[in-house]
Amino acid sequence: MSALDTLEGRLIVSCQAFEGDPFRDSGSMARFARAAELAGAAGIRVNGVEDTRAIRKAVKLPLIGIEKAAMPDGAILITPSFEAAKALVEAGADLIALDCTARGQAYGALERVREIRAGLSVPVLADIATEEEAEAAQAAGADAVLSTMRGYTAETAGVTRFDPLFIERLVARLRVPVIAEGRIDSPADARAAIAAGAYAVIVGTSITRPRDIARRFAAAVEDEYRARRGGGYVAAIDMGGTNTKFGLVSSAGEMHWSATEPTPAASGARGLLEHLQGAAGRIVEQARARGAEVSALGIATAGWVDTNRGVVAYATDTLPGWTGTAVAGPLSEALQIPVYIENDANALALAEQRFGAGRGLSDFVVITLGTGVGGGCVVGGRLRRGAHFVGNAIGHLSIDPAGPVCICGQRGCLEAYASGAAMLGYAGDAYANTESLVAAANAGEAKAQSAIRETARHLARACATVANLLDPQALILSGGPAQNNLLLAKEVEAEVKGLVPAWELRRLRVSCSTLGYHGGVLGAAALALSHEAV
Repeated sequence: MSALDTLEGRLIVSCQAFEGDPFRDSGSMARFARAAELAGAAGIRVNGVEDTRAIRKAVKLPLIGIEKAAMPDGAILITPSFEAAKALVEAGADLIALDCTARGQAYGALERVREIRAGLSVPVLADIATEEEAEAAQAAGADAVLSTMRGYTAETAGVTRFDPLFIERLVARLRVPVIAEGRIDSPADARAAIAAGAYAVIVGTSITRPRDIARRFAAAVEDEYRARRGGGYVAAIDMGGTNTKFGLVSSAGEMHWSATEPTPAASGARGLLEHLQGAAGRIVEQARARGAEVSALGIATAGWVDTNRGVVAYATDTLPGWTGTAVAGPLSEALQIPVYIENDANALALAEQRFGAGRGLSDFVVITLGTGVGGGCVVGGRLRRGAHFVGNAIGHLSIDPAGPVCICGQRGCLEAYASGAAMLGYAGDAYANTESLVAAANAGEAKAQSAIRETARHLARACATVANLLDPQALILSGGPAQNNLLLAKEVEAEVKGLVPAWELRRLRVSCSTLGYHGGVLGAAALALSHEAV
């Protein structure tokens, strides 16, 4: 059995430390490796000959050896020569990993794969960032590919979190094993990697870098402290198909400046990116006028979003050309600040969790009512987007199989029965907009109240499905038709009560959002703040 065979379905721990780290010595690395072995790790990834020699004496596990060296372009390259690999094997490494990204290939990585396999007779692992790089490494003879470099190259700079879908795509595309590595921050991430088909999982920082682990906790504590007392700013943009709202938001959720502009929906991806960059620039100017700087930009957008890559996974014809657009990477490079992007309904759920009715709750669902109907689900304290980032499509729950055909192809989707247009239709189009309809209902007008009750009746059928599936603590109604609409929340709760079993056990409350007109902007701010705290 080869060293690579023994790693299948197991954890590999990366034992490395940067210069200047308190643990930057071979003895400390050896102790980390021994602790990992005792914990059940199947292998160790190690940097440099000295650390390899020390760890080889401390553990019997297979060692993946690398050598980090500065290159003429000023950046580090992993295992840049055959001689470096040979020295690692002589020190006790059982496998060799090297950078096979486009940059690594420019430094001869693919030829080096062949040379190391032939000359040292050890498995060679290719650190890559893209599917194309993985295929090239496989063709060169790599025994396995590792997702190590994803998020650390210019082409993948928008990737800020572990992306199990990337592992899934690699597994489907390659013949050789795929080992997941990079930005794996929790056991849940490691489990997701295996579920996606990974051969093994490598974890480093979250296990063997106490300074970084402590920094995450310190940042979370300090962020919440600031949030309670105010201080710190982020730029936030909520881009819909008609209007774009944006503003300067404090960590406590206070809007210090805001503006609204028409969205150039028909301008295509390039025009929309320029629009977002312009809005962000105005926010930055407002911050500097106040003697402050923004730490990050959050963007809430219509359409589903692959948040790991910062790419719009899918958008309807409301924003032509928006599907597939990389947003976070290009804007981050242009603005020189971190940029995060999220689906607008999901972002609103983050706003409710941080600033609104979801604060202190572990499980709740936000339903957004407007031109369409959307949703955002928080389960176990975490936003759930779905395996392919297209979850929470509450508006496309079919509540009437004989109903009208929806744009999604189904019949009787909730969107046709609970949108703003539907509510106005139930009142015979007697009101100019939902704001005036709600105001009339609050003033006691029977026609307006009847329209709200009809909307609630349909909405409750979908809410019952959500309640039966997720058992949330709260359902939060948001968007224009829900603003100041206490009757809607009351009627939905009364209807749902009769549609789900064990109502007394659920303690489910239905309420309307209090975040108001800028709820989407606060969602974008919550997105940025949640990343900045990590």
